[in-house]
Amino acid sequence: MSRVEMYDTTLRDGSQQVGLDLTVEDKLRVAAALDALGVDVVEGGWPGSNPKDKEFFARAGELPWHNARLAAFGATRRPNRSADGDGDLAVLLEAGTPIVTLVGKSWTLHVDEALRTTREENLAMVADSALFFVREGRRVVFDAEHFFDGYAADASYALEVLAAAASAGADTLALCDTNGGTLPDAIVAIVREVTSRFPALRIGVHCHNDSACAVANSLVAVGAGATQVQGAANGYGERCGNADIFSVIAGLELKRDYSLLPPGRLAALASTAREIAEVANLPFEARQPYVGSSAFATKAGLHASAIARRQDAYSHVDPSLVGNRAHVLVSELAGRSNVLVKAAELGLDLSRDPELASSVLDEIKAAEHRGYAFEAADASFELLVRRVAGRSPSWFDLEGYRVVIERSGGTDRSEAIVRLMLGEQRVVAVGEGVGPVHALDEALRKALTELYPQLGDIRLVDYKVRILDGRAATSAVTRVMLTSADHDGEWTTVGVSDDIVTASWEALADGISYGLLRAGAKPLVVAGA
Repeated sequence: MSRVEMYDTTLRDGSQQVGLDLTVEDKLRVAAALDALGVDVVEGGWPGSNPKDKEFFARAGELPWHNARLAAFGATRRPNRSADGDGDLAVLLEAGTPIVTLVGKSWTLHVDEALRTTREENLAMVADSALFFVREGRRVVFDAEHFFDGYAADASYALEVLAAAASAGADTLALCDTNGGTLPDAIVAIVREVTSRFPALRIGVHCHNDSACAVANSLVAVGAGATQVQGAANGYGERCGNADIFSVIAGLELKRDYSLLPPGRLAALASTAREIAEVANLPFEARQPYVGSSAFATKAGLHASAIARRQDAYSHVDPSLVGNRAHVLVSELAGRSNVLVKAAELGLDLSRDPELASSVLDEIKAAEHRGYAFEAADASFELLVRRVAGRSPSWFDLEGYRVVIERSGGTDRSEAIVRLMLGEQRVVAVGEGVGPVHALDEALRKALTELYPQLGDIRLVDYKVRILDGRAATSAVTRVMLTSADHDGEWTTVGVSDDIVTASWEALADGISYGLLRAGAKPLVVAGA
């Protein structure tokens, strides 16, 4: 088992992603999540660049750090100035972190054109700055910016820059593929060269994903001798992002037998990825390797048939090792095996009734032809199976509804009237809301809450609309995906119609029905009775 240091830069480099804006509270939550996961280093930001990062470092001591050490990031001193007299270095020192990460130029192009100083002065800037923090008792990580491009342009000078940092006491030399254009074969050759020249130091890599190789480059770099990998949660970062630290961790632990996280923490990978996406207020990528909700999903009928016999038939690793799970999707591509496996996941055994499984499959394919999508709507799938199987309980029957949308004085107001039959009792309820769906939800709840108090725990958390054939303009068929939640989790239902309100009602009514089923509410009509 080899030791590789996992260095997370979500709070600095990752936060440079377009659309990602973390508050100080957000940054503290992300740092706590990464520490709980067990990464070695959390780079908190650049304390000299903005008040937010300065406040974060001032409050970072509030966190009960268990696994990670905190790093502050900054640049080497300015040209023709002493390290002692550089205000930015002073602010970096004031952050009080045990690790200081210094970025410096290693590409002659940037020395000549960006810094506009001599190459000798750049070497002095690197050495002086590293020595400044080493004398203060800080561990220094030197980030050689644009190292791989610099090596390609002038290998001798790029290596001189590393030597300057090493001579001043930096214990880690991180080679940065800042433009993200280096391919794995070049990474391997260059990392081997650097590790042979600096055998006593930790060599790290910081890879960007502009050529879609950030994770691959990180993995092969470790194989070539690197002992630190820098990356960001969910691959966040500028342009195309950084190496996804979760994929790197999973790849090294499960494919290369490296020990990276504390015992048992690998199984927290998927939940940590989702938690950070939630804090970042960004959509969580379902196709994200290892941790995404579709990472171990199967849609093709042939695949599902094999999975029914061997769970690992179409999974490269056991999903549970990273806290994920395998699941079978149902769609127009499904075969009987998909239906059987998916129904079994939901606790419905159809294996003893092949004709019923075929009926369910026929119903699914006909519905998907009309525009339904069950692969992302497990709740609607279960309700469909129960209905076809004659096991569908009923909590209410719709007699009708009416929705009125009024605009007056620049203000929109929606009112919905819902007429239901609750057994032999007819109930009429009125709801008002921001838009017709909200009004329908309010009316439905008013009609049902007295009979079903469990509704108090059910809430709507997401609502998506998709036009299925834009060429039909305003008469196009609309698909609504509605996600509801209670204290124990979430579920999604689907509705389809050429009327958006009708599609929304269908998804809403199914969502309420499924929630009552989960809650164990007693139905008015018991299936099979």
